[in-house]
Amino acid sequence: MIPDTEHRAGRRHLTLKGGKMVFNSGRSSIDCMVRNLSAEGAKLKVESQIGIPDSFELVLSDSQKHNCRVVWRKAKEIGVTFAVA
Repeated sequence: MIPDTEHRAGRRHLTLKGGKMVFNSGRSSIDCMVRNLSAEGAKLKVESQIGIPDSFELVLSDSQKHNCRVVWRKAKEIGVTFAVA
């Protein structure tokens, strides 16, 4: 059961995958670690918030790609939702 304070549409599963946030027409990227993942979005661990745009392509270590929009930010974490294609 999802708690009343839960705002996600789907349940996320704990994971530990490497990833890259790709933006600026593919000319820029920032490494990240995917901490949890669902079909609708993910929580990403980052070294710094500096330079992370509000939308980007997430490329996972297993070559999956997702267009993302940032929905929340903390010091070293961001929550993203996946854009529906």
